[in-house]
Amino acid sequence: MDSILIIDDDQELTDLLETYLGDFGYQTTAVHSPSKGLELLGTSDFDLVILDVMLPELDGFKVCKTIRETNTLPIIMLTARGDITDRVVGLELGADDYLPKPFEARELVARIQAVLRRGHKPAKKDLLHVGSLKISLEKYTATLDGVALNLTTTEFEMLALLVQSQGRVLSRDYIMQSIRGVDWEAFDRSVDVLISRIRNKLKDDPKNPRYIRTIRGAGYMFLGATEAV
Repeated sequence: MDSILIIDDDQELTDLLETYLGDFGYQTTAVHSPSKGLELLGTSDFDLVILDVMLPELDGFKVCKTIRETNTLPIIMLTARGDITDRVVGLELGADDYLPKPFEARELVARIQAVLRRGHKPAKKDLLHVGSLKISLEKYTATLDGVALNLTTTEFEMLALLVQSQGRVLSRDYIMQSIRGVDWEAFDRSVDVLISRIRNKLKDDPKNPRYIRTIRGAGYMFLGATEAV
């Protein structure tokens, strides 16, 4: 049974979600303050966090950033503000998906299932090696020079896709089609945001790339350490 932590100060909504998600077999814990949520994450194991943006004490963006400093579990953010800027900020800070309020509970379940499915997906070939970059498709882990990259689920999916397509140019449309379960529809920039986050973790300079090259007007290509420029 997957365990979900809900951090949202709307008690009526969290009560409804606890009941609804329970009907789908999820074990849920709801808290109404960021401090309590962060405390629980430090003492208990969860498989996914549902995080509201508009919270007392700290806004959801700051909570997301704090979680990402020590934890790579999937995060789905909720907000009453549906503007694209908020979605981009959420992705930049490490959220795996973003759902504007009001929403249908069944859509939230579908997104939970998609994010968890990506994290639990069995691998056909487990280990990928490109120079000092090592990726385990089965464990969803990546290391560079022996140091864990601490990628989110979506970041890992994209990096694995790029590495497995080494030397090929992947368009944004192809990437969006290949990585299912993410709400790409509203804005193409989300692909660029994820690429930027991966580059930062790889310490890859886009002007002099060692791993990921931008092909202007076409997309992205994974070079590999031996093809550095």
